[in-house]
Amino acid sequence: MKAGVLYSGGKDSSLAAIMLGTYFEVELNTFVFDPARLIPSIERAAQALGFPLKKRVFPHGMAEEMAEMVISCGYPNDAINRIHRTAIETLAGEYEVVGDGTRFDDRVPMLTREQVQSICGRTGRTYVRPLLGYMRTDVDRLVDRFLLVEYGETGTIANGDYESEIRAAVRARGADPAALFPPHHEQSLVVGTKKAINN
Repeated sequence: MKAGVLYSGGKDSSLAAIMLGTYFEVELNTFVFDPARLIPSIERAAQALGFPLKKRVFPHGMAEEMAEMVISCGYPNDAINRIHRTAIETLAGEYEVVGDGTRFDDRVPMLTREQVQSICGRTGRTYVRPLLGYMRTDVDRLVDRFLLVEYGETGTIANGDYESEIRAAVRARGADPAALFPPHHEQSLVVGTKKAINN
């Protein structure tokens, strides 16, 4: 059975894909707002894991709508959660199992229990979060064992996190993203795997 995994190219979604790959035929899915956006670093991360990757495009105008939401709220959380929910619902239209790399201590993106029940009830699909029981310290231990990772501030790492494109859309509307997004938000990008993953 296939599982469609939301994939940013970062350590959490990579580790979740590895875990789900034990039980399902994993296909990685990276969502972008701009259909012309190239994602070579994410493609390389997927190739390092050995899973096929599909680039998906959010509905036209969604980036601008989410930028307006960030500006009107004064913070990005609601917009990022909405984007994440849209991605999950999109994949639930194609896969029986949808997964992602959200962890126990994540605040954003993170769907509520009621939102998950609604998606699963409406679509008849399942939504699996293999890292939901793991805190960041435990995830980092597993990542250190299996993955080679680069780290950097949002915008300096070419991963598929929603935040970079939303920041650009906010900037295009004449607002300063630095005033709306938390400072020092570290991102990750998988650049390879360690031998232990193949054993």
